[in-house]
Amino acid sequence: MAKAYLGLGSNMGDKKQYIDDAVILLRKHEKICIKRVSSYYETPPVGYVEQDVFLNIVIEIDTGLEPYELLKYCNEIEQTLKRERIIRWGPRTIDIDILLYENYISDEEKLTIPHPRMTERSFVILPLYEIAPDIIIKGKNIKDILENLDIEDIKKLP
Repeated sequence: MAKAYLGLGSNMGDKKQYIDDAVILLRKHEKICIKRVSSYYETPPVGYVEQDVFLNIVIEIDTGLEPYELLKYCNEIEQTLKRERIIRWGPRTIDIDILLYENYISDEEKLTIPHPRMTERSFVILPLYEIAPDIIIKGKNIKDILENLDIEDIKKLP
């Protein structure tokens, strides 16, 4: 089993329900065991800003799936939950990103791990820090990464 971290986000319809449904579908896979789930964070959009705010979480999993198998399953969940890729960084029912996958590094276009922009995104780093405060990303402690990000517009939900 390998440890991996996934970022989940939604900004359409019942955002929390889409995220919860994705977590349920992840739990149903016999080779995925969810270990930790962060709080929900409401965050402004990044990139394409003409859209609703996002709800985001990060989860830690143990998985028997190889990275590309995990990516395939995450994409299947997105399809099940009616994700449409129309505008880059645009509105979505659900987005599931593989952030980190135990000792696996890839710069391939289809699967880049660690996630290429995760250290620039407070909506990823803040919930990740909540569940993995001692993690090292690209040679840097997550606490140091977090200290250099603007978290002012992020709201942790009860």
